[in-house]
Amino acid sequence: MISWKNLDTLAAYDKLAATKGRVKLNEAMSGENGARRVAEYSVPMAGGLAYNFAAKAVDDEVLSALQALADEAQLTDKYAALYNGEVINTGEKRRVLHQLTRGQQGGAVVVDGVDKRQFYAAQQKKAAEFAAKVHAGEIANAAGEKFTTVVQIGIGGSDLGPRAMYLALEQWARQTGNLKLEARFISNVDPDDAASVLKSIDVAHSLFVLVSKSGTTLETLTNESFVKDALKNAGLDASKHMVAVTSETSPLAKSSDYLAAFFMDDFIGGRYSSTSCVGGVVLSLAFGPEVFARFLDGAAQADATAKEKDIHRNPAMLDALIGVYERNVLGYPATAVLPYSQALSRFPAHLQQLDMESNGKSVNRFGEPVDYVTGPIIFGEPGTNGQHSFYQLLHQGTDIIPLQFVGFRKNQAGMDVDIQGSTSQQKLCANVAAQIMAFACGKDDENPNKAFAGGRPSSIIIGEQLTPEALGALLSHFENKVMFQGFVWNVNSFDQEGVQLGKVLAKRVLAHDTDGALKAYSDLLDI
Repeated sequence: MISWKNLDTLAAYDKLAATKGRVKLNEAMSGENGARRVAEYSVPMAGGLAYNFAAKAVDDEVLSALQALADEAQLTDKYAALYNGEVINTGEKRRVLHQLTRGQQGGAVVVDGVDKRQFYAAQQKKAAEFAAKVHAGEIANAAGEKFTTVVQIGIGGSDLGPRAMYLALEQWARQTGNLKLEARFISNVDPDDAASVLKSIDVAHSLFVLVSKSGTTLETLTNESFVKDALKNAGLDASKHMVAVTSETSPLAKSSDYLAAFFMDDFIGGRYSSTSCVGGVVLSLAFGPEVFARFLDGAAQADATAKEKDIHRNPAMLDALIGVYERNVLGYPATAVLPYSQALSRFPAHLQQLDMESNGKSVNRFGEPVDYVTGPIIFGEPGTNGQHSFYQLLHQGTDIIPLQFVGFRKNQAGMDVDIQGSTSQQKLCANVAAQIMAFACGKDDENPNKAFAGGRPSSIIIGEQLTPEALGALLSHFENKVMFQGFVWNVNSFDQEGVQLGKVLAKRVLAHDTDGALKAYSDLLDI
């Protein structure tokens, strides 16, 4: 029997809190102790990855307390309830079924007589068949010429995840001969966004993917009109250049304005939708259905490891619990995501939404205020760029901010150069190794400006190369990490009421239904 309880009511949390200050990271990571920790404090992940947490302020006693917390909070039982189709999204009284889009193990999940597993599989098959016809030239422009570009129109989860996934695999696809169509993305209602994309592509050879679950998203429909206007001005029939990803009940579902429609539903939240047709259509068009299938396989493998009760066999749950320890016991306010891979340049932006929209909550699943902090602030930038930006604060600022590194031994491009005895890739990897140790151990100096206190915790997810399987596993890892943390904090990680108020007020502004300061700001902006 599952019991949903606040973190501060769990006996295991009190025992975890008692371990505060046990590990002095500067000492733990020095000399042979550090070498031993690097070897021992590593957990294999799906997709050929590994989660190494040697530079976290934990030891075997802390890990034992984290395991006890996982057990008392029934984390794997709650995960099973989620993928077996129980109503986990209490705010909107919905199931949470994004795992079904990548073949998560479990039985049929039947809703209103429909097996949702089969429903999602059928939509992915439809997207794969459509992509294959586009690549073969069976679906082409009015002149019978092949499309060369696909442009996704969406915002939030309809943009951040798919865009990050495309950029993560674009270079790999070029190198391996898997780049079928170049992809671009339009998200911001700022007209400069759409205009910059439209001016940089050949619209006559472009296919547009409109993504809106409800079919009413203001920014997305505005950008659709922008695109349709550009197509019309080019003498093109917009309906021959656009497809929709939407729900079966939306106004877009059966519209003659689109070549095809691919369906999702309310059981897949936007920020969890990259493995649904929200990501599947654009990624299958860009790279081919086979590559998208490999991406799904990596995610499915990671989902399977998330079932393990032992935290040493469940990297997502271990990562989540260490994050809870840092947030609630050690009092750290933020987490920096630092991929040492240019391909992951937009991955931190995706994780911002995934984490902060999911666990940025101050009430529990039952609408009651909680007396402890929940989701951290997430930010990040690829290394080594970040080193020349905000690392100063990370190293010597007054706040300690835990760090999540991601690194790969090999690049994607297959190109490199040897300069001063080492390649660019070796220099990149040398930087991430150096940063982990600099953050952990610091440096004494008589000059206070040059002294580094150290004691700054980090972990690293490391792999051989960023492949479709590795990317799928990486995505699933963080989705499941956020889910487990939401379970521990007893919040609903699957609604986002915080984004709604601004939408309501914006509609009032556009309808000129304003007064007071809202009217004053509207006048200031000449609306």
